[in-house]
Amino acid sequence: MSDAGFGDLFDVLYPIESEHCSITGFKHNVHNYQLFDRSLFLDSDIIWCRDPDKLWNLLSAYKFTITGNLKADAFFGASKGPQIILDLLMKKRERTLKRFSLTYLSRVQSGMMFVQDNELAKIVCELAVNMIARKDETHFQSRNKEYGRTLESCEWSLAMAMSVMDIPVFPWLQGHTSPQLDYIEDQCVHDENFEDVFCKYFTNSFIYSLRGIKHDGTRNLLINLCSFLPGYGDYMMVKPFCIHFGWLHQKIPFYEFSDRMWAEHAVNKGVAGK
Repeated sequence: MSDAGFGDLFDVLYPIESEHCSITGFKHNVHNYQLFDRSLFLDSDIIWCRDPDKLWNLLSAYKFTITGNLKADAFFGASKGPQIILDLLMKKRERTLKRFSLTYLSRVQSGMMFVQDNELAKIVCELAVNMIARKDETHFQSRNKEYGRTLESCEWSLAMAMSVMDIPVFPWLQGHTSPQLDYIEDQCVHDENFEDVFCKYFTNSFIYSLRGIKHDGTRNLLINLCSFLPGYGDYMMVKPFCIHFGWLHQKIPFYEFSDRMWAEHAVNKGVAGK
């Protein structure tokens, strides 16, 4: 960033070690980058929508946490295709938990990681590294098997480490106080620069989970069918603290936004073309 002329946008610039320049490389080593008393690590495909002061207050109750859901579903870190049916029949999730003496597994969504106790963060990260090394003893699948993915996931290993330590996740879905929500094009209303953003938030967790279905028509058909049940179609329009472009098929608006912001700042700094 400093080489491109944007260094003065940041109070602190700190280089990342080359061996940490990956998802697991960085997120399993966040304790090495705890530069402040409290730090909130964000994915690079996140846009702020609200003043974060209230979010800081909510996070201050935690020594270390990651956004997520209390219970991980069957798809978390596992097969995404028809293979999941065999996983369910063979109870592979339950067998993984039993093998590691875990009584529960949360769904970690590592777009936000909060650190206030760096020693605790180090313990969790080292445990997560150990879990990755024992992947063959689990039912979890390499993220590289998904089309378009080139980096291994850190989430299931962090979730297992947090379960070992009995460290709670920070609730990902909180209605109007949601720390981050996924960008789904036909479920988000926003201006060009994402300064005024509202996301459709279904109050039924099952209906909201359908947002990940890639085909708009199929997703909306299922939502409409399920909405015949009382309360299943209820929703609110929510302005989250952040909007996250985590789905591969929903990233184009983010790329267009980031290219536009880069170009505008480059012109203002007189570094266009560098």
